Amino acid sequence: MNPQAAISQDESRVALTERLGGRSIVFVGLMGAGKTAIGRKTAGMLGLNFIDSDQEIEDVSRMTIPELFERYGETEFRALEQRVILRLLEQGPQVLSTGGGAFMNAQTREAIAGHGISVWLKADLDLLMERVSKKQNRPLLKTPNPRATLRKLMDDRYPTYALADITVPTRDERKEVIAEEVIAALCGHFNIQTTAGEGQAS
Repeated sequence: MNPQAAISQDESRVALTERLGGRSIVFVGLMGAGKTAIGRKTAGMLGLNFIDSDQEIEDVSRMTIPELFERYGETEFRALEQRVILRLLEQGPQVLSTGGGAFMNAQTREAIAGHGISVWLKADLDLLMERVSKKQNRPLLKTPNPRATLRKLMDDRYPTYALADITVPTRDERKEVIAEEVIAALCGHFNIQTTAGEGQAS
């Protein structure tokens, strides 16, 4: 497509799904970044199916994520997570939301690179703490100082998340707005220019 030829927003979304082919849009990032909410909204805007890998893991194991952590430990959970994500990636095109630790697995990253376009939703500490404090289903935060634990997770994981194909800053904004920015960044990744200004994000 001629990058100088601006097209409408609707046309750009059609072009985007065509460029995806059989690949998935894969959201990565820390707990509380909004991967599920933004992923579901992005999928709706693009007319794609949405799948949450954590929900899929709970469905196949018939246990919650906290129960899996408690019974089998993080190492076994990560192995199950990897198997589930590898299977889901065969089902594209779709929008796939992954757990916070999934992208840290080198084999999972390789599979995502081969079967998808990765989108890191990058959030600051205050936003993440505000969101995760509302839920009690975060096994990694069951510590005396959850904020310090979350800060360490950010320090450990952000350099790896930065390997994603696209980085989109997220903030306390309506999910529709962030999803629009994700789509703009995806259009930019595929060099799709639109009259609405999509495709300019990086």
